[in-house]
Amino acid sequence: MIVGILGGGQLARMLVLAGIPLGMRFLILDPSPDASGASLGEHIVAAYDDPVALARLAERCDRITYEFENVPAAAAQWLASERRPVHPPPAALAVARDRLREKDLFKDVGIPVAAVEAVEDLYSLQHAAEVVGLPAVLKTRTLGYDGRGQIVIAETEIIEDAWRRLAGVPAVLEAYVAFEREVSVIAVRGAEGRTAFYPLSENVHHDGILVTARSRPDDPQQARAEEYATRLLDALDYRGVLAIEFFEKDGELLANEIAPRVHNSGHWTIEGAVTSQFENHLRAIADLPLGSTSPVGYAAMVNLIGEIPDPTPLLNMPDVHLHVYGKVHRPGRKVGHVTVRAETPERLETLLEDVTGLVGIPL
Repeated sequence: MIVGILGGGQLARMLVLAGIPLGMRFLILDPSPDASGASLGEHIVAAYDDPVALARLAERCDRITYEFENVPAAAAQWLASERRPVHPPPAALAVARDRLREKDLFKDVGIPVAAVEAVEDLYSLQHAAEVVGLPAVLKTRTLGYDGRGQIVIAETEIIEDAWRRLAGVPAVLEAYVAFEREVSVIAVRGAEGRTAFYPLSENVHHDGILVTARSRPDDPQQARAEEYATRLLDALDYRGVLAIEFFEKDGELLANEIAPRVHNSGHWTIEGAVTSQFENHLRAIADLPLGSTSPVGYAAMVNLIGEIPDPTPLLNMPDVHLHVYGKVHRPGRKVGHVTVRAETPERLETLLEDVTGLVGIPL
């Protein structure tokens, strides 16, 4: 089976690594000649909406997927129109690319969200601030991730400046949530509606970038998160891995955003689950049986931001696994991650403290 992937970053890299043992081959479309995942498969260097490149994917691939939301939804829809199975469905990509459509979907299926208003101009931003209240977060409707395209508005005096800084593009204003913690659930749905869930991940961000994600087997919010995820899987007629990020406040889960793909907070599943999110995504889109999502002990992931530290101390530690993405180092860029696994939560925390100290990430 040949699988086409729109996008050639680290998520594509990990998909390929998971698919090779299954006998799969990969055709990767990415405009960057040095995309980190592209060296592991055949690489088409072209824009995501290049008609010639898309035609090559449609002609040669048995299944097509994508690794991030900045792929144009129209490109995925065109591929699907050529009778090539595209999973997750292009409709899910269209929703996840647009924060307003995303929040509307949450509300349509009965998933709680923070107050949110659409913003088209300075006047509507001023009105939204009155409706939502301050502090609030101004976010671009599209092309925002890892904290990009977001501005916290704490007082009315900075509203005009915030609008200018966002370059006047369509946006949303969301109420600021003073949450107790951030969690995500990773679901996978395969053929004939077969569905499985991984244990919740508890996530920590700094400057809008995920730095650690801990698996939380037996988390008290697991059942509620699975219920919400099921509503979205049903509404989107979904196939593949879906991640949903939540804020937890006062015992309730408020949906923040979805990712219709494998997700950074699920990297711990490579060593910390019977079947990783990457393998299960490929199984799902290829009509293969889903693998077990059961945890293997307790696990966590630490992102390596900006540069790769000296690997020797990390590799000398038991139950620590290093993943390097082969990307050019620069500040704020995810260039690798470390997975930590332990038999008990206490041992996991000890290992995490050691690892984060070595790589310079605050725990």
